[in-house]
Amino acid sequence: MSATATTEGTTAPPKSAASAAKEGLTGRLSSGVAIVIAILWTLPTIGLFISSFRPEAAIKTTGWWKIFTNPEFTLDNYDAVLNDSSVSMTTYFVNSFVITIPAVLIPISLATLAAYAFAWMEFPGRDMLFVAVFALQIVPIQVTMIPLLSLYVNPPIGPQLAGSNAPGGGFYTIWLSHSIFALPLAIFLLHNFMREIPGELIESARVDGCGHVQIFTRIMLPLMAPAIAAFGIFQFLWVWNDLLVALVFGGGSQDVSPLTVRLAELAGQRGEDWHLLSAGAFISLIVPLIVFLSLQRYFVRGMLAGSVKG
Repeated sequence: MSATATTEGTTAPPKSAASAAKEGLTGRLSSGVAIVIAILWTLPTIGLFISSFRPEAAIKTTGWWKIFTNPEFTLDNYDAVLNDSSVSMTTYFVNSFVITIPAVLIPISLATLAAYAFAWMEFPGRDMLFVAVFALQIVPIQVTMIPLLSLYVNPPIGPQLAGSNAPGGGFYTIWLSHSIFALPLAIFLLHNFMREIPGELIESARVDGCGHVQIFTRIMLPLMAPAIAAFGIFQFLWVWNDLLVALVFGGGSQDVSPLTVRLAELAGQRGEDWHLLSAGAFISLIVPLIVFLSLQRYFVRGMLAGSVKG
């Protein structure tokens, strides 16, 4: 009898703020709001996709929603984008790959080494240097363009990378520029992940006689794979969709221009061909969409990589 009374008289402990926030974010109202936001967010993309299959006259005179009352479909926009040009779209596609792949691999290779040095190696001025690298993230890209162009044209040592008659020098200057802009963020993110790895794991490897090279290659790199993949996806999407860096540091030549430069040209000199932009946009969207969907699991694991515990 007393046990029953004690059980009935016991009050539930108050909910913590984290529990209350979790219940609020997973409730029906929050789920409904999230669905509405997702629909509104993707609605312009749906409209752009529908417009890419509409005739030119229909695009320029009516909205894309008229497709439900007056359906008109054509592939002329895609045919014009892919075939009716002085330079094939394939050239720009190849240029985008040539620019993007090295611009992803170079900063990742350098950032992993630098992040390991900042995280697990002792050297004079390490903390101050890391703060300086962290501070470089706030430097706008536009501020660096003139100094970099001057450095490429008139380097203090070594051959010039940019031609004397052009502001840019081709793929090399684009690779270097993208790598320079990506390194501060890459070092910062990978360093934070490395610091979450238990120190006991590193100490046990040192007891077994492993040096820095063995620790980095046999322990760090396998554990860092999700974080590296996450940054690689970010960098790939950034470089693939970039127009400013490729246009400025590439010199505007068609031989080194990526797909984004071609998209900017599709509207024509007077903006009369803007109906082609919808088809061109979805052609350029194919590769980033494939990359993100195929590496989505690594992206999620990379976002949660900081939760590694000993």
